[in-house]
Amino acid sequence: MMQVILYTRDGCGLCDETKELLKDLHDEIPHKLSEVDIETDADLSARYTERIPVLKIGPYTLEAPIERVDIEVALRAAAASAPAAAPGSGGMDRSKAIGLNRALLLFARGWLAVFNIIVFLYVSLPFGAPYLMKVGAERPARLIYSVYKPLCHQLAYRSWFIFGEQAVYPLERTGLTDTSYEALTGNDPYNLSAGREFIGNEQAGYKVALCQRDVAIYGAIFVSGLLFGLVRKRVKPLPILAWAIFGILPLAVDGGSQLLGFVPLIDFPIRESTPLLRTLTGSLFGLMNVWLAYPYVEETMEVTRLAIADKLAAAGELAAKS
Repeated sequence: MMQVILYTRDGCGLCDETKELLKDLHDEIPHKLSEVDIETDADLSARYTERIPVLKIGPYTLEAPIERVDIEVALRAAAASAPAAAPGSGGMDRSKAIGLNRALLLFARGWLAVFNIIVFLYVSLPFGAPYLMKVGAERPARLIYSVYKPLCHQLAYRSWFIFGEQAVYPLERTGLTDTSYEALTGNDPYNLSAGREFIGNEQAGYKVALCQRDVAIYGAIFVSGLLFGLVRKRVKPLPILAWAIFGILPLAVDGGSQLLGFVPLIDFPIRESTPLLRTLTGSLFGLMNVWLAYPYVEETMEVTRLAIADKLAAAGELAAKS
């Protein structure tokens, strides 16, 4: 039998009138009516509060004011175009489809929490490596370093250190007053392999498994994701030009200028960025990425939530109006 969904709520006189019109047409054009109280679902409430009654008949949607002739035309058109039921289709398939839709709806509602948890785990796990080294759990600590090695250069002079005399051991050419990486290790600063492999020791402390800039990037993504949860209904996506100027450009200038001094035939002074600049440019990059992407993800998830809510309503799986 053809499914008809009436979105309504308590105290809606027009909804009651629409229901009576459907009742009058039932014998002439058989259908099954499902009433869905929009106040039982936040997404449906946000979508339909100012529009009810809303009537869905197959592919057709009617909104107030709804006349009898409109309902009759939609019912006849939907009945004429309705596909025949597939032979052998059973309750198990329907149950699986409903379960999948419920799982998708759950993700569409909680995508931001999922993203935030993933980013938090990604940026916090590297801080576990120095803690594990400190307590003597070297094997799991080195496992963390190994897992993150393909994802980050892990150069000791561009990383944070924990449990040591200093938080950073920069190269001498940064001009900072801290004990330099060269003085600490005796390594050649141009030996990148040695810079990657140096983890630390009891005196110096142990390095975080992500470099300073990456910590800033993913830390900013996590914090910005939390803030986005407070303004997700009001914030608009960042324009691409603004993303490029404030997110990409500072990162490219700060990071790229470190490489120009090593390019043959280019008379550019050898330069080393500082922990402060890496943190600032990384944080800007993380913030701008969230501002650019998350509003679009939220728009997509909102469409998904509404589409799935409609499907569940059609299956009678949303709370009906008593």
